Amino acid sequence: MDQQPLPRAHHQHSAGGRPGNPEGRNPGAQRKPQHQAGHVRRPAPVGFRHAPAASTTYPRSQAPREIGREIGKIAAFPSQPAAAPARAASQQGPLFGSPLDSRYTFDTFIEGASNRVALAAARTIAEAGAGAVRFNPLFIHSGVGLGKTHLLQAIANAAVGSARNPRVVYLTAEYFMWRFATAIRDNDALTLKDSLRNIDLLIIDDMQFLQGKMIQNEFCHLLNMLLDSAKQVVVAADRAPWELESLDPRVRSRLQGGVAIEVEAPDYDMRLEMLQGRLDVARQDDPSLSIEPEILNHVARSITASGRELEGAFNQLLFRRSFEPSLSIDRVDELLAHLVGAGEAKRVRIEDIQRIVARHYNVSRQELVSNRRTRVIVKPRQIAMYLSKTLTPRSFPEIGRRFGGRDHTTVLHAVRKIEELISGDAKLGHEIELLKRLINENNA
Repeated sequence: MDQQPLPRAHHQHSAGGRPGNPEGRNPGAQRKPQHQAGHVRRPAPVGFRHAPAASTTYPRSQAPREIGREIGKIAAFPSQPAAAPARAASQQGPLFGSPLDSRYTFDTFIEGASNRVALAAARTIAEAGAGAVRFNPLFIHSGVGLGKTHLLQAIANAAVGSARNPRVVYLTAEYFMWRFATAIRDNDALTLKDSLRNIDLLIIDDMQFLQGKMIQNEFCHLLNMLLDSAKQVVVAADRAPWELESLDPRVRSRLQGGVAIEVEAPDYDMRLEMLQGRLDVARQDDPSLSIEPEILNHVARSITASGRELEGAFNQLLFRRSFEPSLSIDRVDELLAHLVGAGEAKRVRIEDIQRIVARHYNVSRQELVSNRRTRVIVKPRQIAMYLSKTLTPRSFPEIGRRFGGRDHTTVLHAVRKIEELISGDAKLGHEIELLKRLINENNA
């Protein structure tokens, strides 16, 4: 018996379809790619660049490292030179970071007595790499506008250009928080953590802005992993690590385990050198530009706050010079009145307060920080703690540590006690004012 052939599926097509077009699609429409079961295309992580496709080729002179520097100066590079750039990039995976400013190098950093130690430590790290673990972590702190960011980016720029070709990540604490929050939102935190585990040098600026319990926990794990692996970490903030009270105690403890260096305000010679350097740069665009040496000297003596205010003063002079060619000293004072005296006075130190109070009450500084609790010692100690809180930016825990390792509640009690006594004791109030005057004269 002859069997009838079974109907074939592709002979049946819907209205408008044609033989050989079983889905009934428009032949000109592009067919969507089909994926095998179990293979789901995931979106690329936010903030990461795709590696070049295998067919992409680069000239030999443009290794991925150089390409990475050109695209926004991102400090993220493969661990070793790539013979096949596309293949190496796809295996290593580029890291992320904040942009680097090519102007911020060691050559353009003005060295002086206030930053010489920090500069030496920074150069050692940039040149020696992992061999500089004795500075690990390096913590640089100062007020605003004193060159912390310049110094950190100089480390990154020097390390990136070295023959060691290290994997460098420079970023601000704010960027670190945003990047982690984005990775958590996109369920891609593991990818981010894996990328950070493979770096050689981590540089973080503005550590005082690192907030959030989850973010700080992640940073603590990262910090522990890098330090335990002898990878270099450099951190900067506007205060010492023990004063970052908003940080997790574990992070603060780790940061205190390295070397903390303070950068102070520039002296007159540094300020004058900064102004002369800015004038030399401006003359490259306008060779006819001229500012009298006496005006530069006057500005260097008058603007004492920071390099940032000094930069603003120079820009003001440059602008005014274009239509006021003959600037007098009096006119300069008038133009820069908002900057003159705007800086902080010389920083009052707790040690100076202790010394002046001890001398005033005829006791020794060692007795002030000792455990003695006699009346002749307790009152001067409480006054010194009160003045330390009112005349310095130090926190209660830091003041307690400077007074023989006392608890912060002891300092708080002393401050409240002296405030209460001053309100009802005019003689004590005069004594406090006299001590403040002596301390300020000492720091004038």
